[in-house]
Amino acid sequence: MTDNDVAVVRTKPRSSGAPPEPAADAPAPKPERAKRGIGTTIRSRERWAALSFMSPWFLGLLAITVGPMVASFYLSFTDYSLGVGEWIGTENYERMLDDPRLAQSVKVTAIYTFVSVPLQLAAALGLALLLDRGLRGMSFYRSVFYLPSLLGASVAIAIMWRQVFGSEGLVNQVLALFGIQGQGWVSHPDYALGTLIILNVWTFGSPMIIFLAGLRQIPAMYYEAAKVDGAGVIRRFVNVTLPLLTPIIFFNLVLQIINSFQSFTQAFIVSSGKGGPADSTLFLTLYLYDQGFTKFNMGYASAIAWLLLAIIAIFTALNFLMSKFWVFYGDND
Repeated sequence: MTDNDVAVVRTKPRSSGAPPEPAADAPAPKPERAKRGIGTTIRSRERWAALSFMSPWFLGLLAITVGPMVASFYLSFTDYSLGVGEWIGTENYERMLDDPRLAQSVKVTAIYTFVSVPLQLAAALGLALLLDRGLRGMSFYRSVFYLPSLLGASVAIAIMWRQVFGSEGLVNQVLALFGIQGQGWVSHPDYALGTLIILNVWTFGSPMIIFLAGLRQIPAMYYEAAKVDGAGVIRRFVNVTLPLLTPIIFFNLVLQIINSFQSFTQAFIVSSGKGGPADSTLFLTLYLYDQGFTKFNMGYASAIAWLLLAIIAIFTALNFLMSKFWVFYGDND
């Protein structure tokens, strides 16, 4: 046998883990870029669809919120009035320092807020505790107590309130049954603001519903453990209910402070838009309205609006800063 007749045996090489090379005549695989391109196109279409559905909200935000805020900030540096305005720099803000009625309005608003809000939250929490005991007709009671929150800021309720506390109103009629001589409560400088505070306390329905929802979230095992340790009703309320309810209290506190600083309708109706008697019900919002829509000092009114925004922002920030000292969350160490 010659060398040419010797069969050449080729051994199969060991697999190195690398994929085998494609045959020369095999079709080229589709690139991954094409697959990614299809997915990107779908996501892009979904993104544009989402933006198109959200566009009415964005347009409303720009036209109703952001636009007026920017315009009012600009007007606060002008003496704008009835279409005529001139840039005057910070004169409107400097004018605030020497405005006694503005100082009175800030004082009245502060008294109204820091007296009515704690009383309102206390009344709301007390009624929520009563309703949490499982009374019959719970839905009816919730609806009845929530109703004042829906109607309290309306013009009709403010007119009714003025009649109730008038010189011949229901309050004086009840006092006359006990031989007590009443007076015009809304027309007396010492009592007019008190009637508005009572009206705000009466609208406790909204925080009450929130408190009731928070009470339902407290696990019953905590109260059972406290009973085993011999804790009474008051002790369970102080050591179990209040600590676990502090996030709800904080939430209601922030909301009600903001709402009270923005109160307007009640004072406007009760005082006939003047803030009387003797500026005893002159809320900051009412003074802003008087400057902007009665005296047409739009520039100064815009500056007052930004002052109100600054006051609300400061108290909200203080609430959040102080919350870490008294608000208890479940994940706290």
